[in-house]
Amino acid sequence: MMENKTKIDLKNKSVFITGAAGFIGSNLAKRLLSTVEGIKVVGLDNMNHYYDVRLKEARLNELEQFENFSFVKGNLADKSVIEAIFEQYKPEIVVNLGAQAGVRYSITNPDAYVEANLIGFYNILEACRHSYDEGHTPVEHLVYASSSSVYGSNKKVPYSTDDKVDNPVSLYAATKKSNELMAAAYSKLYSIPATGLRFFTVYGPMGRPDMAYFGFTEKLRRGDTIKIFNMGDCKRDFTYVDDIVEGVRRVMDGAPEVKIGVDGLPMAAHRVYNIGNSNPENLLIFVDTLQRVLVEEGVLPADYDFEAHKQLVPMQPGDVPVTYADTGALERDFGYKPATPLEDGLREFAKWYREFYGN
Repeated sequence: MMENKTKIDLKNKSVFITGAAGFIGSNLAKRLLSTVEGIKVVGLDNMNHYYDVRLKEARLNELEQFENFSFVKGNLADKSVIEAIFEQYKPEIVVNLGAQAGVRYSITNPDAYVEANLIGFYNILEACRHSYDEGHTPVEHLVYASSSSVYGSNKKVPYSTDDKVDNPVSLYAATKKSNELMAAAYSKLYSIPATGLRFFTVYGPMGRPDMAYFGFTEKLRRGDTIKIFNMGDCKRDFTYVDDIVEGVRRVMDGAPEVKIGVDGLPMAAHRVYNIGNSNPENLLIFVDTLQRVLVEEGVLPADYDFEAHKQLVPMQPGDVPVTYADTGALERDFGYKPATPLEDGLREFAKWYREFYGN
C-alpha cells in the first residue's frame, strides 16, 4: 500500500548538501539550481585527495555559475563547521551525500570511514535535532546516502529493504548500516523526518575514478592490464547518475509522516529505499560494452587488442558476487524506477571522458 508522505515544495527553500563536489552531490545540486525556482543551495565538501581533485574542482566550477549556490570547504567531522552552516544558512532540507566512499579503501584506511561516516553523520543528526530548538529553522526532511553494500553477501536476490542486513562484509558497509540505525534513533527521539537511500553502483560522466568503468578506461588508455574480479563471475546493478539524482529529487519532495504510536509517543518518521536499475549486468558483458563504446567514441583506437589487456582474478576481500535492487517500494511511494540502459550510460561517460581528458 502506498505510504502517505508530507509533501514539501522545494521552491524558495534552503537546501544543505554535503559532499557537494562529489559525483552525486554535484549532479543533484546542479539539477536543483537549474530546475527549482528560488532554491538556495549551500554545499559542503572537504575536497580530499581520495581521487583526482581536479574532477571535484571541475564539478564545483559548474556549480559556482549559479548565484544561489554557496560553497563551504570543510570537514563533516568538524562539529563547529556544521553548526556554523546551520546558523548562517538555516537549511530546511538536508541531503547528506558526504562520506568516505569505497569498499576496498576501507580495509587500508579505516580511520577515514569512522571520521566521515560515523562522526560526520552524528554531527548532521545533532544539527538537525537542534534545528527544532526555539528560534531556529526546523529541518523538514533529512535525506541521506546509504549503500547497497549493507546487504553484504545476502543470498536472496533481488535485495529488498525488508531483508535482514546484519552481516556486513566491510567496514564501509558497517558504517552505512550504522547511519541507518542512527537516523532511525534520532527520528524516533526527536521526530526528524528522515529517508535513507541505498544506492546501487552509480556510474556516469565526471564520475569517480575508483569505480570500475572509470579505472578500466584509464588503464586501457595507458596500455595496462585490467583485473576482472571473481574470474568475471560478478554481477552489478549499474545505475546511471541521472537516474539516481531523479530518485533523490523525488524523495526530497516527500518526507515520512510523524505519527503518534499506541504508547502516545512519536514513532520514527524514518524510511529506507533502494535506488538501483533492477537489472544486474555480468562484469564480462559490462567490460565488452565499455570497450565497444570507448572505440566508437574515439577514446581508444579501433584496432585495440583488448584480450591482451584483460586478466581474470579471484574475489577481493569486502566484495560481493552480485548486487540487485528491488525498487518496488520506491515505485510504490514515489512513482519512479531507474531505467537507463547500460550502453546508453557508458556512451555518455565515454563522450565526456574524451572531451575532458582529450585523446
